Amino acid sequence: MGLGEIFALASALAWALGVVLYRRLGETLPPLALNFFKNLLVLGFVLPTVPLLSGFALPRLGAAELAICLLSGMLGIALADTLYFRALNRLGASRAGVIGNFYSPFVIVLSYLFLAERLAPLQIAGFFLVSMGVFLVGRPERSGNGHADLGAVLTGMFSIFLMAAAIVMVKRILEAQPLLWIVLLRLLGGILGMLLIFVFTGFPRPLPASRIRWSLLIPAAFVGQYLSMIFWLGGYKHTQASVAAILNESSSVFIVLLAWLMLGERVATLTAVGIVLSLAGIACMLLA
Repeated sequence: MGLGEIFALASALAWALGVVLYRRLGETLPPLALNFFKNLLVLGFVLPTVPLLSGFALPRLGAAELAICLLSGMLGIALADTLYFRALNRLGASRAGVIGNFYSPFVIVLSYLFLAERLAPLQIAGFFLVSMGVFLVGRPERSGNGHADLGAVLTGMFSIFLMAAAIVMVKRILEAQPLLWIVLLRLLGGILGMLLIFVFTGFPRPLPASRIRWSLLIPAAFVGQYLSMIFWLGGYKHTQASVAAILNESSSVFIVLLAWLMLGERVATLTAVGIVLSLAGIACMLLA
């Protein structure tokens, strides 16, 4: 197991812990406000980290590479997250979670087309095991309304495609440049993209201070976004994009396990089967 695989799994675990905290924050903060606040907090964490660990020397980026990093943040952080939150509100968490399973297939296809990446047979087996496991973990519950909003489904799928495209387009730059500088540039692109969205759609109304639970928001932003983003990009820097994407899918399994441990949520039988399948798939990926 190389550094990239370790980073990819660490990112999934950090994101899962963040999601458990975000579940509680979502009770008082609307999604767009939560996304904007946490990105501003992450910027505050990243700014001192970059010179501390990477020094003050600027990375040697051409104008095209700089533009790609900023565009990657705009697409992957600002636009994709906004569209995904919109789909989430219309579909609910279960259906939106299943749509999220398209992430690794999108990354694999784009990496095949633009990065000439190929998966070994054992890695392909791992991909199918993880995908089946994640589907069982995040399967939609039966409800009185079995029909999904087609427009919301397409919006959610497009948001996942944008996330995949945003990471594939910056993959080669990640390999050649200091990790933390790329983290910072993508984050700046994401915040700039959100500001542009607010310009066209209107800025959110000021929220009462009582609705912002800083005791949860700060650790959620630190673990679920700051650490998760660094590990996430680190995984793509040090291993194939296809491999990192598949290992990132394990976040669904970690979310269920942490919710069981921290929130006392029940784990259904099919969910437990999904966890076992996902862990077997991860083992295949690491042994390949």
